[in-house]
Formats: sequence, structure tokens, C-alpha cells
Amino acid sequence: MSNDDHPSPSAPAAAPTGADALLEPVTVGRLRLPNRVVMAPMSRVRATADGLATPLMATYFAQRASAGLIVSDGVQPSLVGQSNPGTPGLHTDEQEASWRQVTGAVHDAGGHVVAQLMHGGRVSHPFTTGHQPVAPSAVPATGQTFTPRGPQDFPVPRALATSEVAEQAASYAEAAVRGVRAGFDGVELHGANGYLVAQFLSDDANLRTDRYGGSTTGRIRFAVEAVGATADAVGADRVGIRLSPGSGIWGAHETAPLETHLALLAELSRLDLAYVHLEATLPDDDLLALRRAWEGVLVVNPVHPASPVPAGRDDAIRWRRLGADLVSLGRAFIANPDLVERLRHDLPLAAADPATYYTGGERGYLDYPALGERRRAG
Repeated sequence: MSNDDHPSPSAPAAAPTGADALLEPVTVGRLRLPNRVVMAPMSRVRATADGLATPLMATYFAQRASAGLIVSDGVQPSLVGQSNPGTPGLHTDEQEASWRQVTGAVHDAGGHVVAQLMHGGRVSHPFTTGHQPVAPSAVPATGQTFTPRGPQDFPVPRALATSEVAEQAASYAEAAVRGVRAGFDGVELHGANGYLVAQFLSDDANLRTDRYGGSTTGRIRFAVEAVGATADAVGADRVGIRLSPGSGIWGAHETAPLETHLALLAELSRLDLAYVHLEATLPDDDLLALRRAWEGVLVVNPVHPASPVPAGRDDAIRWRRLGADLVSLGRAFIANPDLVERLRHDLPLAAADPATYYTGGERGYLDYPALGERRRAG
């Protein structure tokens, strides 16, 4: 991978000012993107009960195709990896075929889209999947989860045997192959926010004493093997990973998140991935240390996921100046399908309605208008 399209961490080039910092083209893996604004992955639970992508989803993503890159909803790579009801999958022939309408719609609109592969691990429930969740150790996640029978406490997961871990790592690669066949431009492994990869990284969710636990080297091994298998399957220049060091989401904490993620990035740097997608879940000094350690393309999501205020134009420009090659925005894209144009001209952003994030249907999904359009009644 060439570093020509982003400043070297050791000798940063002068970044453009204002929105121009977000609107330059950039090469990410095998893709030449028209701008540096990424639509962050957001679960919107609009899939069918059996995990099929729908025409609603195709329209939703096509409406937002002016983003330099779209990252899809979290997509389960296996049934046991499903976290919530209503989420899409990539582990059956029918699911694979259903995604072609989505990728085709995005490409027809001039956009690029990658599938985020999200294995929930212990963040799941038998009422959703019919299976006991699996995890590094028999330690339940904190809090409750949505299920077809309403909110439920997280169950105690089944600890994976050493011989089973490779199968879970391989599920990402198998889903990636399906994703590429379905027309996705690449995949992003969800290594953040307390899901399976993050559970292995955590020293309170991962109590293993075999080669996948104990030391930092052991705890990062699953992530490295899952990413490596996926890169081997579809090409490293089609693969990214999302990380949220120190976020503690769903109770997956790390005692030394900077040390853990520096070690992980050192191993991942051998693979020549398309990008790393980093959530701003550590202090700036630590995030900048990770920026210096990662010489490849870096995407930054500039606001902690627990923040009640969505990231916006100023946050995005600030992180471009701090050395991010691209900046991902999530909630801002929900109510602003034309977000890139609004950023370009410094126009006001509409606010999304959280009450419709996960309700299904068109309301709060397809009916946010671009500037100059009138919102449809519904």
C-alpha cells in the first residue's frame, strides 16, 4: 500500500483548512475515493427475520452514496455470531444474494461500500439465535440485550475450546468471500465496542490461560488470526478493522488499552491492510500515539460512542488536522443523506430522531430529505 495519499506520522504534511480537508480524494486499498468522509457503521435493524438485506436498505445506502466510503450495518458472519434481532447476515446463500441489491444501488449512485463483519460473541442471547452465545471465557456481558421477547439480561456464554477458536476466526473470512461475491468493495472486521474481537482483547472478558489469553500477545492473537484469514481470503487491500481501545462497552475492559492496541497494530502492520478505523475512546495523546504507530491509512471516528452529541463538521476537520486520513461520521448521516454537500458548504445539519433508530420501516430511515427536498409524510 502506498502512503502517498496521507501524511507520514513522523513528518506531517500541511493539511488543507476547513472543509477542503475532508473533500480531497484518497486511495484506500484498491479504491480511489472522491472524498475523506466515511459513513460509519450503524445498526438500524431493517433486515428480515432470517437476516436478508431488503429493498429499504438498498435505498437507504444509495441515498448516502456521496460519502467517500460507506461501512454497512454490522453483519453477522454466522448464526451464533448474531447479536440482535433484525440484523443482516452473510452466512447463507440467500443472505449473500440479498446484498446484491444494496451494493448495486450504491454503485449505481457512484458510491463505494464495505461490509462490517460483526460477531457478537457474548453480546447475544438464545432467544435471538437459538444458541448459547460463545466467548473467550464464561463471563457474561454487563447490561441487557434486545431479543424477540424483549430486553433480557445477558446469559453466561460458553467458553470456546482452544480447538474451536480458529473456526470463529475463519467465519470472518468466509463471510468476506460471500461479501465480495455480493458486490461489496471490501470488508471491515468489527473489533470494537465489546463484540467478540474486543472480548478477546479484554483482560476481564478474556480469562483464558491458553495461547489466546493471559499475556498481551495471547489476547491479541484472535484479532490477528481473524484479520489474517480474511486478508488471505479476499486480499489485504480489501480489509479493514475497527477498534475502540479502552471503551469498556458491554463490560469488555482493558487494563492497559494503549499497550494492547500498540501491540495489535504492530502485528497488523505486517498485513498491509486497507485501513484501520479507530474510535476516539482514549485521550488525544494516546490516540496520536496510535496514529504514529500505524503507518497505513487511518480512519478516525471523532466522538466517543457514548457521547450524547453526534460528531459534526468541526470534529471531522479537527481530526484531519491531527493526522487522520479519513473521518467517519455516524449519527450525522442518519438525518442528512446529503451530508457531504452540507459539509462542503458549511450548511446546518438536521437532527435525527433516536426514537426511530431501531423501529423498522421507512420512518426515520428513508424519509430524511436532502436540502431543498420536502420530507415525506409517513
